[in-house]
Amino acid sequence: MKITLLTVGKTEKGYLQEGIAMYCGRIGHYVSFRMQEIPDIKGASSLSQAQIKEREADNIMKYVKPADEVVLLDERGVQRGSEDWARSLGERFLRDSRDMVFVIGGPYGFSERIYQRADGMMSLSKMTFSHQMVRLVFLEQLYRAFTIMKGEPYHHK
Repeated sequence: MKITLLTVGKTEKGYLQEGIAMYCGRIGHYVSFRMQEIPDIKGASSLSQAQIKEREADNIMKYVKPADEVVLLDERGVQRGSEDWARSLGERFLRDSRDMVFVIGGPYGFSERIYQRADGMMSLSKMTFSHQMVRLVFLEQLYRAFTIMKGEPYHHK
């Protein structure tokens, strides 16, 4: 099993890049993992939000295989605590060997086509984060989930 994090657009801030690199390295000790940045849409300033989302959907679908389990990080998704998510993720690893693809959309979210393709949605918070900040928050939570599954001392109750 492999886990991929697909993100729309580049991570621009150095402090985010540093944190993302650190957690990507840590996650790689537990599972085959990669983060794939999808380039921003060229000429987006002349497009409507709906057109931008459709073009982003075209690019997202290039990285998703039919057998992948696709989970969107979306404000309307299921919210879980860290321990509950770790338990759910661990159970999923035991019952299913499909590759997982987590997707963070651009600033306008996802097109309806991506929602239809998704196997699930999760929300990291009721708060709204920038689509770049969500990358770091998600990666930290993914790392935390693995340490919880392994009984390592990173997570404290």
